[in-house]
Amino acid sequence: MSDERRNKGQQDRNRIDVHEDYELRYWTKELGVSPDELKSAVQKVGPSAKAVREHLGK
Repeated sequence: MSDERRNKGQQDRNRIDVHEDYELRYWTKELGVSPDELKSAVQKVGPSAKAVREHLGK
């Protein structure tokens, strides 16, 4: 998702920002994990959606 909510351009689905509530809700639903699991995965492998998916086995 875009880091800037006012930016109406293409959303960035390649990076996960766990500090934004709307992104946290989106990614926990998308990946089927809890907020704590998502935050832990991002802390371990970084904000790349691809790396987080691989880490979580998704």
